[in-house]
Amino acid sequence: QVQLVESGGGLVQAGGSLRLSCAAEGRTFSRYTMGWFRQAPGKDREFVALILQSSTYYADSVKGRFTISRDNAKNTVYLQMNSLKPEDTAVYYCAADRSGLRVATTVTEYDYWGQGTQVTVSS
Repeated sequence: QVQLVESGGGLVQAGGSLRLSCAAEGRTFSRYTMGWFRQAPGKDREFVALILQSSTYYADSVKGRFTISRDNAKNTVYLQMNSLKPEDTAVYYCAADRSGLRVATTVTEYDYWGQGTQVTVSS
């Protein structure tokens, strides 16, 4: 079992920045594909970004504004969010895919989830 704990959410004005962190417990963290998803009220959970070894992938809606990174020594994955927009408001979740072998962009491909952290962007 892997526990994931997100932090770093909050309230920010449009155009501002936030950095989310996701700390993982487990010796095999470096092997996992790590992803960030978000869920706005009344909407499905959607893919935001993932990091597969050192390769990164982004949803079109955040490309050029968000950056995902990881520090395997700290068992932590980050999501740097710049130029935030009101439509980025959501609960953000980090997730881990044990296979570590695929570009996983759907909810069902991930084995472990954090509890989520709220990001609110005011206009």
